[in-house]
Amino acid sequence: MANASIRPAAVAGFFYPGDHRVLRTQLAEMLSAAVPLESVLPPKAIIVPHAGYIYSGPVAATAYVGIAPLRDCIRRVVLLGPAHRMPVDGFALPAAQAFMTPLGEVRVSEADWTALQERPDVVVDDRPHAMEHCLEVQLPFLQTVLDSFELVPLLVGGASDAAVAEVLEGLWGGPETLIVISSDLSHFHSYREARIIDNATVDQLLSLGSALDHEQACGATPINGLIRVARRRGLQPQLLDLRNSGDTAGPRDSVVGYTSIAFFEQAPHDSRKH
Repeated sequence: MANASIRPAAVAGFFYPGDHRVLRTQLAEMLSAAVPLESVLPPKAIIVPHAGYIYSGPVAATAYVGIAPLRDCIRRVVLLGPAHRMPVDGFALPAAQAFMTPLGEVRVSEADWTALQERPDVVVDDRPHAMEHCLEVQLPFLQTVLDSFELVPLLVGGASDAAVAEVLEGLWGGPETLIVISSDLSHFHSYREARIIDNATVDQLLSLGSALDHEQACGATPINGLIRVARRRGLQPQLLDLRNSGDTAGPRDSVVGYTSIAFFEQAPHDSRKH
């Protein structure tokens, strides 16, 4: 690992500002405009969108503002998203040992990077990661709301929901670990159609019910894996935001849906919510 490679920022200046000063300003504005959920419990996992910041950044910010109180606690972020740029059979880990953004370098967790390679469905390959945006766009948010943390970056391809759940269980950790699932919702429907589809999708997700399909969410597979674990572990999902590109910065004839959802571990001593 002495000459570990760094995965350079691929979509800075396109999905989000490439200048670190402009980026910090935009992040600060989005986070200050987001209304944090009033909760005594910190979230264990979040689902956040991954489009360009002008489109989905305000929606993602509603989740990340809730992570800010955990700044001193979280030391590891497990980040899963769908492989958009090239096919992946199961899961793709980067060979690179760090990710670069305009805000600096995020180190990959070497221990988890090594351990994950024991799985036959995990491949180490920089190519799916090279131009992939779904993980990268989360990093400046994480760098802003957290102090020092290590990253477990996994692109999910043709894996089963059960395999994702296994991976998440293995990486679950304690309060030092945050699970982040990167996914948009429906793609390229009219504004009205998208509202109907995405509302139904979110209702399905909040009930921890049947599995989503990829027409409902591009990150359906990692979401479904999280839902399986949430059911087993008794996590409580909470809707933070649900909008689409027609609400934020785009036309309304063809929109992409975005949601932020937080998952909370129930306090075992508190029976008032049952």
